Amino acid sequence: MTLGAKSNHPLLILIGLMAVSVLGLLLLPAIPQDQAYHLFADRRTLLGIPNSWNVVSNIPFAVVGALGLAQFRDDAAKIVLFLGFFLTGIGSAYYHWDPNDGTLFWDRLPMTISFAAIFALVVQERVGAAAGAVLLWPMLAIGVASLLLWLWTDDLRLYFWAQCFPGVALLVLFLLYPAKYSHGYYWIIAAALYALAKLFEFTDETIYSIGHILSGHTLKHLAAAAAGFAVLRYFQIRRPM
Repeated sequence: MTLGAKSNHPLLILIGLMAVSVLGLLLLPAIPQDQAYHLFADRRTLLGIPNSWNVVSNIPFAVVGALGLAQFRDDAAKIVLFLGFFLTGIGSAYYHWDPNDGTLFWDRLPMTISFAAIFALVVQERVGAAAGAVLLWPMLAIGVASLLLWLWTDDLRLYFWAQCFPGVALLVLFLLYPAKYSHGYYWIIAAALYALAKLFEFTDETIYSIGHILSGHTLKHLAAAAAGFAVLRYFQIRRPM
C-alpha cells in the first residue's frame, strides 16, 4: 500500500461516516418546525425596534465576522467561517425583527455555513490541509440543502444533522489526532461558550422572568458571539507546535 493511500484513510473514513449517518436519517420520523419556537420571552419594542434586545444583541456577531474577514484572507475555510459570523449578525437580526419560518431561514443559513467551515478547519489542522479543503464544499452543500429541504417539506432532520455531525466528528478528531498548533484550549473555550449559549436558549423564559431585564435568548446571542471571538483569537495567536 502506498503512503498516499494511507494518508487518504482519515478522509475516506470521514466521508463514509457522513454518508452512513445521512442515510441513517431515513430511519427517523420527519421533524417539523415547532411554531412555538418563534414566541420569545422578550418581545419589547425600544426605539422603534421590535423584539429589540434580541435584534441588537446580534451586533457582536457582525463585529467578530468583520474583524476575521479583515485579517484572514489566505484560506477559503477561514473566509467562509468569518463571512458566516458576519452574516449571522445580519440574518439573526432580520429574523428577530419579524420571527417566522421565512426569516428564520436567513438566521439559520449563515450559522450552518459557519459550522461547515469550523469542521473543515479542524480537519485541516488535525488530519491534513487537503482533507479539510475537500470536505468544506460538500459540508456547505449539505448545509444549504438541509435548509431548502426544511422550507420545501417542513422536515428538519437533515438540518439537525448539519449541526450535530460536525460536533461529534470534531470531538473524535480532537481525541484521535494531536494538535499541530498552540493555544488549542481556545477551541474548548469556544465549545463551552456555545454550550452555555444553548443553555440560555432553552431557559429563555426562566431567565427573563428574573427581573425582566434580559431574556435567555438575548444572552444566547452574546455567549455564541463570545464563542466566535474565542475562535478568532485562536487564529490570531496560534503558532505551529
